[in-house]
Amino acid sequence: MRFLMLVVVDPDNDGTEAPELSIEQWGEEVDRHDAWREGDRLRPVAEAVTIRRRGGEVTTTPGPFADTRKWIAGFDVLECDDMDAAVALASRHPMATHGAIEVRPYWPLE
Repeated sequence: MRFLMLVVVDPDNDGTEAPELSIEQWGEEVDRHDAWREGDRLRPVAEAVTIRRRGGEVTTTPGPFADTRKWIAGFDVLECDDMDAAVALASRHPMATHGAIEVRPYWPLE
């Protein structure tokens, strides 16, 4: 089963708590479980564009879809047996200490 892991930055976090693992150590752990499929950082929210179509009109707005101080900084795709296994791996990501990790199962269009 595939899961999308959204890595969220929390600018209000003071960063004083050290993560359990470095990003390299986390990557090695996920590799040992053969769970990582892909992932990357995202460019800053200032470079985002939000697109909406209403009444046949397309509008674009600079910035992320949500007006918030927190933003998605990156993503990973994990392949795990179930949500518990995905949460276990995601909970060890360094950004779980300084930001937040959201894990969502894929919902195929089949």
